[in-house]
Amino acid sequence: MLIGGNDIDSPQHLTIVDPGDESVVATVAQGDASHIDAAVTAAKKAFDSGVWSRITPQERAAVMRRIAAAANDVAEELVELEMACNGATIRQATGFHIGYALSHFSYFADLAETYAWQQPGPIATFPALSQSVIHREPIGVVGAIAPWNFPLLLTLWKVGPALAAGNSVVVKPDEHTPLSILEFARIAERNGLPPGVLNVVPGEGPDAGARLASHPDVGKIAFTGSTAVGREIMRLASGNVKQVTLELGGKGPSILLDDADLDLAADGVLYGCFIYSGQACESGTRALVPRHLQDEFVDRMIARAKTIVVGPTRDWDTDMGPVIDANQRDRILSYIEGARAEGATVALGGTKVTGEGFTEGFWVAPTIITGVRPDMRIAREEVFGPVLSVIAYDTDDEAVAVANDSDYGLAASIWSSDNARALAMAERIQSGSVWINDAHGINCRLPFGGYKQSGLGRELGPQALDAYTEVKTVALDLSGGRAAKPYGLLLSHAEN
Repeated sequence: MLIGGNDIDSPQHLTIVDPGDESVVATVAQGDASHIDAAVTAAKKAFDSGVWSRITPQERAAVMRRIAAAANDVAEELVELEMACNGATIRQATGFHIGYALSHFSYFADLAETYAWQQPGPIATFPALSQSVIHREPIGVVGAIAPWNFPLLLTLWKVGPALAAGNSVVVKPDEHTPLSILEFARIAERNGLPPGVLNVVPGEGPDAGARLASHPDVGKIAFTGSTAVGREIMRLASGNVKQVTLELGGKGPSILLDDADLDLAADGVLYGCFIYSGQACESGTRALVPRHLQDEFVDRMIARAKTIVVGPTRDWDTDMGPVIDANQRDRILSYIEGARAEGATVALGGTKVTGEGFTEGFWVAPTIITGVRPDMRIAREEVFGPVLSVIAYDTDDEAVAVANDSDYGLAASIWSSDNARALAMAERIQSGSVWINDAHGINCRLPFGGYKQSGLGRELGPQALDAYTEVKTVALDLSGGRAAKPYGLLLSHAEN
């Protein structure tokens, strides 16, 4: 662990397993509530000292750029650490997992220099003449709880704006995937981040995570993960009325309109669902298809899906790797069997991947399920695996109704050759992001987050810095003395 600039061991250890072959790649000190307490103490001490919180945004930006450059120099190392933990393919880990993570961190370094840390308020004439300034200030100690699917990327979505704003941070990585986060934190300290400003305590959610979410000296908690755990984070954070950012589950619709380019849409819908073996919260796992195009479009998707290469993660020709562990694999397969039991048809896949090279590891074949009704469990619950449900519809209004008939609202895609028609439909979709003729179109300059049970608040964009700051109004009286004050409203018998 990294606490207050020190490497800390623990009597308990986490065993990190490669999902592709089940080999042990590392053991990591396992933190508990006492380690979280120590990390929060270190973070609060660093914050109160002002060594980071009270330097200028420009100075913070310079250090963050130095950290990003140093991390880029060892990006291949970070890619290897990430792949070893979570089974991402080398192409995905290089691009999405590490490439995006470091470029997004650099974005927040730049934003620190351009963000409106102070803004003039209006000149007031009542109850007396005054001028005000609205300040954005750091919150204090921020707790960040990261998931296993994009460990470094989704950690830096929290750490980046938190550091840019001058906060100190305690990160609790998922117990499957702490390696790249620990290495990044050490890179940060070697390149100018003061000790205690960024602390990393790997551990399990019910112990370390729960303590971080409930700790009275933590002013904000940022969490990415399941909706069920997000509800518990909210409950724990209520003890001292923490600020909370939650990026939770999704059940994204990919809506094919009848004027869409079917080849583009077939590739896009598959990309939207199967990237990183379907283990992304914003994945488009429901394909809404006009009934009269359903057979033709499904045939195109099946033909393209059969070209997806499932295999060793370190092979540049591999498109899709394993899922994170045996529990996740078995959970995904149970959802597929449940869909069959409810009357749906498994048109492709639906099984483990077997044969040479797949005797070890946690493998699920790319799966397309047809005949899915909106009321089926497979259409309503987050599977978090390479499983695409095809739902037929008859009218645009029906497509919108089905898309919105969900507890979630994180991301959606619309496929159409008519921009005006697609934009009009996008306005009706209850989702934090709607991508037209694209999927996974996340951009660090744009806010990302969900409607309904997909979360609270937004990550990325300037809105992310809003979420890691307190707002203070400072008003300066300009009235010129006691005579201009409205004190007589209370002190009517006071001497003039």
